[in-house]
Amino acid sequence: MLIEVLKSKIHRVTVTESDLNYIGSITIDEELMEAANIIPNEKVFIVDNNNGSRFETYAIKGERGSGVICLNGAAARMVQKGDVVIIMSYATMDFEEAKNFKPSVVFPDTATNKLLK
Repeated sequence: MLIEVLKSKIHRVTVTESDLNYIGSITIDEELMEAANIIPNEKVFIVDNNNGSRFETYAIKGERGSGVICLNGAAARMVQKGDVVIIMSYATMDFEEAKNFKPSVVFPDTATNKLLK
């Protein structure tokens, strides 16, 4: 049996910008992506803590160390600059493998979106 489990989570980052005219996706600081084990073009789920919206898109790499969290395209309508969001991705794996799997979870500073040391 295969099940879906949490693979990666960036817990509580602040939206720094949105770009309605971009073709789609979420731009995430490369440092945060690496820390959470998220790769470019990976499907991610976004939860907005300010308005309760939940949606999916794909990740694109933003400038390393910039703290950028930018919702692009139609997703830009789902959030406001300054909203706090959670970014998650899931993996499908064998039930037995999933029992021992440990997701990559990071807790950045919501004021700067920088990794806490």
